Amino acid sequence: MTSSLKGLVSRGATFIKTGSFHNNKNATGIFPAVDPEVDGPDCDKDCASCTVRYPSKFKIDEEDELYGHIKGWATQVLVATGKTDWVRDVEDEKGSVMEAFGKAAGPSNGRLMLSASNMHTPDEYHAAPEGRQPTTILLLPAFTVIEHVTPQDVPLVIQNYINPAPTTTTPLTAPITIPSPAPDSKLTSKPCPHKYLILLCSQKTRDARCGQSAPLLRKEFERHLRPLGLYRDLDDERPDGVGIYFISHVGGHKYSANVIIYRRADAETAGPSDFVAESNGNGAANGAAADGDTTNAKTAEAGAGQCIWLARVRPEDCEGIIKYTILQGKTVKPERQLRGGFDREKGLTSW
Repeated sequence: MTSSLKGLVSRGATFIKTGSFHNNKNATGIFPAVDPEVDGPDCDKDCASCTVRYPSKFKIDEEDELYGHIKGWATQVLVATGKTDWVRDVEDEKGSVMEAFGKAAGPSNGRLMLSASNMHTPDEYHAAPEGRQPTTILLLPAFTVIEHVTPQDVPLVIQNYINPAPTTTTPLTAPITIPSPAPDSKLTSKPCPHKYLILLCSQKTRDARCGQSAPLLRKEFERHLRPLGLYRDLDDERPDGVGIYFISHVGGHKYSANVIIYRRADAETAGPSDFVAESNGNGAANGAAADGDTTNAKTAEAGAGQCIWLARVRPEDCEGIIKYTILQGKTVKPERQLRGGFDREKGLTSW
């Protein structure tokens, strides 16, 4: 990791101290936990139909207290690489957009968490020479997709897209800034079509358990999402739904599997019965807003309202995570699995 990015990381803990956001050290203070009296007697039980299992030698740390020990971040950038594993430090990948982020001056609005991802690269990526290959990035919590990003564009991306973007501590009521790239730039942006994101660490060069757990969890998440009409693969741009991406190391691999869940601000609290597999006439699952419905447009533009970071996740946890965490913003096993996160509506973070 280059010195400039290390400096940005070391400065990251200070940005949260300003504004109206507050640190909450209570593991259930930000996100409500499931309640058997409200959610049913089986709400905190493992999935009975799960047949996916981790390898027998898959061992993790079960002793450490998890909540409140992650580094705070302001924005997260996912860089499309088309791969599920990377060099140990993704900023060291020669000629890549990740390397350019590592060398660039950091954003003015706080710590940037940089993640390589398995999002597909555009066709022109493979035709361009090394060091000038355009790719796609996903900016969070803004839920903004930025296209045609080359390593040379990174300073402009930081200045025109990341600096004015909402952060993890931007109130949902704050004015929304529309990015305005330079006239000669090929950069374009659009909203991410998904309403929910599941990010799974898959970097086996850091820890074999991450490479083992990520594909197994994706398989189990997909099994439960498809009957609800919510599963979206990497090329599925239908509105709403749940996108699942593999990302590079986020820290805490000894607590595998790490699962980071972003919920867009207009994600209403819902249960599985509110969704069906069949699509409505607009291609979205029934229960999702049709195109042209502007009731929650302002809130949707604000990006993610919540991020819930879990660890020690096993395949048998996936059903409960979908029912309660993704669709309702609740935690199922907070004492064992919750590492932290933020809620922009409540003005709370775990750091």
